[in-house]
Amino acid sequence: MNVQIHSLKFDADRKLLEFVENKTSKLSKLNENLMSAEVFLRLDKSETSDNKVVEIKLEMPRTSLFAKKQSKTFEEATDLAVDALKKQVNKQKGKLRGV
Repeated sequence: MNVQIHSLKFDADRKLLEFVENKTSKLSKLNENLMSAEVFLRLDKSETSDNKVVEIKLEMPRTSLFAKKQSKTFEEATDLAVDALKKQVNKQKGKLRGV
């Protein structure tokens, strides 16, 4: 699966990029039909410390899945977004099987 990562208005370090790519690429084990993932990392202008936003868009044949999570760290937000997408991928597999 092709994973593209975009950090908006800041430069993400290599360690963060590797973490995000590793977590996102694990989704391909759930469904072999996943074609690509596009990840957006950005800093929200909120006054709280929960200003790290991760948005992940997964492309599948005939559909796309999306999750957006906000947290104190990009790693935590990535984990939350990937967990949300795991549920969506499993739900999509169930629909395709007619369950």
